Amino acid sequence: MHPLEPSEPERTIGARDLTAWRSPAGRWLRRMFGALAERVRNTDLAALLLLGLAAAVAVGGTVVAGEIYAAVLTDTGLALVDQPVLDRMVDIRTPGLNAVIATFSATGGTLWMTLITAAAVTGLCLLWKRWTPLVLMVIAVTGSLAMTIAGKRISGRARPPLELSIPPPETSASFPSGHSLNSLVIAGIGVYLLVSHLVSAVARAVTVTVGVLYAAAMGLSRVYLGHHWLTDVLAAWCLGLAWLAVVITCHRLWLTQHRDHALGPRPEPNPEPSPG
Repeated sequence: MHPLEPSEPERTIGARDLTAWRSPAGRWLRRMFGALAERVRNTDLAALLLLGLAAAVAVGGTVVAGEIYAAVLTDTGLALVDQPVLDRMVDIRTPGLNAVIATFSATGGTLWMTLITAAAVTGLCLLWKRWTPLVLMVIAVTGSLAMTIAGKRISGRARPPLELSIPPPETSASFPSGHSLNSLVIAGIGVYLLVSHLVSAVARAVTVTVGVLYAAAMGLSRVYLGHHWLTDVLAAWCLGLAWLAVVITCHRLWLTQHRDHALGPRPEPNPEPSPG
């Protein structure tokens, strides 16, 4: 099998067939993607085109993030909890805890996150003899980085006061939290890839739990260190979940189209014999 062609384990998570669309909306999306793939005569190109229009699919998460940002601008709603939450974090700090959380948070930075992710993706590609982990991770990370950069340039929000933060200080805009957004997307894609290959339900549950706890801990560590406000992290989580939904949905559509293409066209029903 070609390393770009989907394998059987990729199409299932436990008993769940990723190429089976149960809801009316899912079946409609499958038909639309199939029509697009037939029109461009290339399933891979169709998936890339769909990813290019992903903003429409991610509108739910973007709206939520926009509401949080509006609260930030007007100092209303959720933004009112930013200072009290930060003050509480300052109260519970200890030198030992500061060192542990600062070290953990550093794993979500550009250098360590890149090295860890590259090593994990390389290992999965070699183990499965497939390019899927690399392709999905590159697409997912490119999108999350673009959202991080765009969000920071648009908001220009100041970070918490330096006297309330633990060194080293951060210089970029505070909104949204890049550590929170990118770690959630990377962990989410990693969990998605692993659970589609794990046979044991317990192993899948443990993998999902570890991924959720890692992303949550990374976001909260940024607030604890005083490098971000709570609303920066909440917005990052909303954007990250929306982008994950887009990438995973596009991958499922790609799997479905490849499966349908492998099965070939459905046979036409035999006409009813005419009487007499």
